[in-house]
Amino acid sequence: MRERATISDAMSSTNRTLFIADLHLAEARPLASGRFFHFLEDIAAGADALYILGDLFEYWVGDDDVDAPIARQAAERIHALTAAGTPVHFMHGNRDFLLARRYAGSCGMTLLDDPVVVDLYGVPTLLTHGDTLCTDDRSYQRFRKFARLPLVRGSLLALPLGLRHALAKSARAGSERAKTGKSCEIMDVNADAVADAFRRSGALRMIHGHTHRPARHLATIDGKPAERWVLPDWYGEGGYLACTAQGCELLPAPSPSKSGSATDS
Repeated sequence: MRERATISDAMSSTNRTLFIADLHLAEARPLASGRFFHFLEDIAAGADALYILGDLFEYWVGDDDVDAPIARQAAERIHALTAAGTPVHFMHGNRDFLLARRYAGSCGMTLLDDPVVVDLYGVPTLLTHGDTLCTDDRSYQRFRKFARLPLVRGSLLALPLGLRHALAKSARAGSERAKTGKSCEIMDVNADAVADAFRRSGALRMIHGHTHRPARHLATIDGKPAERWVLPDWYGEGGYLACTAQGCELLPAPSPSKSGSATDS
């Protein structure tokens, strides 16, 4: 408790970097978008940087989908943050891997590779969306590899916009049905994959989303202490990770309304 209080106090008085993932913004989820916009204005403003580690949107069918209100609103709010001096970095998730430079540019965001190692106040930190760590879910890993082939991506983007929307909605429904037949263990990260990611990166801190199981996990990698932070999703109240030179802390997202306990369906 003493360490947590020290870190919390530092959040309001020192430089800080923020991490979010799995917002799943959509027209049908106004509470999530409201919390996100409130977060950008009241929490992220003035931060050293904001990292969005994938699944900003419920799904993304291409940067030419210019009539989507939620995409326009998000771009306007993110651009306001970057224009005020806070860099925003975006990493693709499994739902918005088609998001490209055109939309990122309209937001003022920098696109990141997955994975990437950043220097976080002197601590090399591995950032990843997290889905590549779920190696026990072999059917998903096969689909992920196939869907991200340049030829497949190009073919998808060449389809009429309406058809892309229909395919995305069908894919989401199929994914939800598939989850009912998979154990929680299969859909979580694989311990060997996590250890291998630590070793290949040389980092001893990892931050990721995807699994929707926010927590801080401690491990020992080749005799050295390591920590893995899992970011929360925003289907409910949402949350973010704030890091300073003193350490990191998971915090709840602010609610723009007095009914902070409400959730999107």
